[in-house]
Amino acid sequence: MPASNTTSAPKTIESKLARLGLRTDMDLVLHLPMRYEDETKIVPIREACMRGGQTWQVEGLVVKNEITYKPRRQLLVSIQDDTGELLLRFMNFYGSQVKQLSEGVRMRARGELKHGFFGAEMVHPTYKVVNEGAPLPTSLTPVYPAGEGLSQTILRRAIADAMRRIDWSDTVPEAVRARMRLMDFAPAVKLLHYPPKDVDEHALVERSHPAWERMKFDELLAQQLSLKRAQQARREKGAPHLRAVGALSEAFLQALPFRLTNAQQRVVKEIRADLREGYPMQRLLQGDVGSGKTVVSALAAAQAIDSGYQAALMAPTEILAEQHFRKIAAWMEPLGVKVAWLTGSLKKKEKTAAYELIESGEAQLVIGTHALIQDTVQFAKLGLVIVDEQHRFGVGQRLTLRNKGSDGLVPHQLMMSATPIPRTLAMTYYADLEVSVIDELPPGRSPIVTRAIDQNRRDEVIDRVHAAALEGRQVYWVCPLIEESEALQLQTATETYETLAAALPDLQVGLVHGRLKPAEKQMVMDAFAAGEVHVLVATTVIEVGVDVPNASLMVIEHAERFGLSQLHQLRGRVGRGSAASVCLLLYQSPLGQVAKQRLMTMRETTDGFEIARRDLEIRGPGEFLGARQSGQAMLRFADLETDQWLVERARDVAQHLLQHETPDNMAVVDAHLARWLGGREEFLKV
Repeated sequence: MPASNTTSAPKTIESKLARLGLRTDMDLVLHLPMRYEDETKIVPIREACMRGGQTWQVEGLVVKNEITYKPRRQLLVSIQDDTGELLLRFMNFYGSQVKQLSEGVRMRARGELKHGFFGAEMVHPTYKVVNEGAPLPTSLTPVYPAGEGLSQTILRRAIADAMRRIDWSDTVPEAVRARMRLMDFAPAVKLLHYPPKDVDEHALVERSHPAWERMKFDELLAQQLSLKRAQQARREKGAPHLRAVGALSEAFLQALPFRLTNAQQRVVKEIRADLREGYPMQRLLQGDVGSGKTVVSALAAAQAIDSGYQAALMAPTEILAEQHFRKIAAWMEPLGVKVAWLTGSLKKKEKTAAYELIESGEAQLVIGTHALIQDTVQFAKLGLVIVDEQHRFGVGQRLTLRNKGSDGLVPHQLMMSATPIPRTLAMTYYADLEVSVIDELPPGRSPIVTRAIDQNRRDEVIDRVHAAALEGRQVYWVCPLIEESEALQLQTATETYETLAAALPDLQVGLVHGRLKPAEKQMVMDAFAAGEVHVLVATTVIEVGVDVPNASLMVIEHAERFGLSQLHQLRGRVGRGSAASVCLLLYQSPLGQVAKQRLMTMRETTDGFEIARRDLEIRGPGEFLGARQSGQAMLRFADLETDQWLVERARDVAQHLLQHETPDNMAVVDAHLARWLGGREEFLKV
């Protein structure tokens, strides 16, 4: 590896650095401190002991060094200066440390000073052996994110070496820096690695210092440039021209028993315009629970079929895929459309029959789960891919379906999400997508009243369920998602089912969970939809896609264990008819701070966008986006809540640079992406 681009560290250290993603000199230089330690001053031991409860650096001679075994093995080192004596306690230590800290050695120790049973002490301080009169650092000491086997000393040395080798040229044009009053790159980076002792430490820690602003802007600009370039590259690929809005589309609209809302009509118009283009549509369709995304996606499929192409709809769970299949097939099949159904649970003979329908082109619309992306599935002429709850699929899965086009053409892609994405997040992580929003619910939807109730009042809730059922209403009773144990979740659902069946002998109680065979699950769901089951006990398999207008009461047990978006999705299963609807959140006391925030939000609003905004505040973008499986590169430095103004400016600068493709601008774009993303630009492109 060339020295200019990589660390010259020994192989073992190099591999440990690589595990942290630090492969090049620039990676190391942009590996910025997470905090700082002030080693620029020494406090007399007596003064530190009098103040206590804070972090101090002291210096003194070792006057005592012993290993004790009560109550456990530990190393006790006493140091002394002209003002007093201090005990240093090490619970974990090596033999070499005992030797290093022998009596008569001069050392500096830094740590939180506490008053213990034996007086003032520091437990596990950082320390170094020094000579008398050794100079103090002139800048704060950086503390870096580290991995196994990488000490701060190794990281500091590797970063210092890399800083001597890199090209410090600024990749942001001078005019932009002047307009935005940004620090130059080199002084900003150097200040963050070696802040002078008179620096505004609060601004440094809070990441509001101008040096941090420069780093955040650069990071956001790299992300925006990468996503916008990905969008440009996609537009250079060929896609089927789905120009026809013909007999099927018209008949479909005529056959619907309701009129599309204004928001649905607007979104249909946007999608139709995209499908007529010769480059692949990449559109995200957002809409709150129950806003009518399914009918919009079916109209997009109708346009593909009218244009002589196939359409495919993929959903993350079998129960959701089946809901789509039943609803869309009921609309489409009377109009002469052949709709195929494909999931992993089908028998071999049924799968083979589905494969043949798809490959021959006889199946114009295919609906299913991950089974659609298997190698055995070959489409005759795929023109449109619809992915529901797109954040539940990994990057590879979404790409595989998109790659099933024919004649070298890339199918158009429509992604749907019932989890509204806050504006800042959409601008940042979906900058390469067109976004359509259905911001209006169909008429006739009843408002949902939400109440939080302590688990101790469970009997009252059961009485309320009984009264609702006697009035002819139906009830969902949702059991908690316990991530650690599917078996425990199943047990909870089974026990709740048995308890309710015993407490409500005059009612029909049903049970549905993830381990039921698809046919059994569907039998229970059909009985509930038909009104034969009064109370449906369920795990979160009913989170999306279930539509029973007569169900107007939902009980969510251990609501404190659910995330906000999931609580909102579950609540959206009621309020689909004209009856007044209620959602009861049963919780176990005492509640943690985050759980309190969630339940308060659910009581205060039913607006999916407001819930999404608060969810982003609580969880952060990584969790919100399901980033671990989506492959999206999370921001390291910028904070979407506090740095929204920087997101907007980075977006504007990226658009300007890419829209004015002068040689100078393209050189700037290439240099900036190389600095911040290296070879990892692909990471952002799906």
